[in-house]
Amino acid sequence: MAKKVVATLKTATGKDWAKVIKAVKSPKTGAYGFKEEMVPVDKVQEFLSKK
Repeated sequence: MAKKVVATLKTATGKDWAKVIKAVKSPKTGAYGFKEEMVPVDKVQEFLSKK
C-alpha cells in the first residue's frame, strides 16, 4: 500500500497534500501519542488548531 500512496503523491495533484503529525495528550494516563493525517495544504492550520 505504501507504494501506491507514494505513486499518487508524485502526480501534479499530490503536491497539494501535506502529512501532518500532531502530539495528543491522553486524558487517562497523561502520556502523549501521535496522530498522523494527510490533509490538504490549505487545511493544515485548521487541523492543528482543533483538539
